[in-house]
Amino acid sequence: MSRVLQHLEIPVLIAVPLGLLALAAFGVEQSALVSALLAIAAVAICFANYESEQAGLRQIMPTVVLAALAAAGRILFAPFVDFKPVSAICILAGAVFGKRSGFMVGALAAFVSNFFFGHGAWTPWQMYAWGMIGYLSGVFAQKGWLEHTSVVLVFGFFSGFFYGFLLNTWHIIGFISPITWQSILLTYAAGAPYDLVHCIATVFFLTIIYVPWKRKLERIKSKYAIGELTA
Repeated sequence: MSRVLQHLEIPVLIAVPLGLLALAAFGVEQSALVSALLAIAAVAICFANYESEQAGLRQIMPTVVLAALAAAGRILFAPFVDFKPVSAICILAGAVFGKRSGFMVGALAAFVSNFFFGHGAWTPWQMYAWGMIGYLSGVFAQKGWLEHTSVVLVFGFFSGFFYGFLLNTWHIIGFISPITWQSILLTYAAGAPYDLVHCIATVFFLTIIYVPWKRKLERIKSKYAIGELTA
């Protein structure tokens, strides 16, 4: 079963944005519900994969702690719209503990913090979007692309636009009718200032926490022989 889940992981994650485009192209009714189910399926597969690894407490604890910190940071900075440390912590988690831990941190942070901000149809998409930021960080780190802090900061900056693109696209397909080029451009334009704040916040928090936290987490990882869940 675990092998099946592992083979499903990447196709399902890729299928989510492709599914959004298909819903728009074919004008599917109830697209908000269908798109939410796509995001839920992707999140569920990643959660199942993480669980199937049968990780020990030593492996799980850093992921849970980082998710809790991300959720707490989002709540702490609630007065500042989109100026949150969540994406930065997701990137850190993926870079140190691997793509699955990165995804879990992002997804759990969104789910837990939404008990404060409010759950809704947006929750699966926030879980997917922040999870993907952590997942991609793990993939890039595994390939050796995040060795330099400057590259991490660039990735962090564009991760804010990536998050905004996913959420804005979901909003367009799920809640705007009819979909026209004008309505698409207006939606992205309206979200652009908030996405830019998200980008700046991610760079700001990465600048502060990435190097010192990564050093400490790498030490913990080495001391307790914590492996990356990347199989």
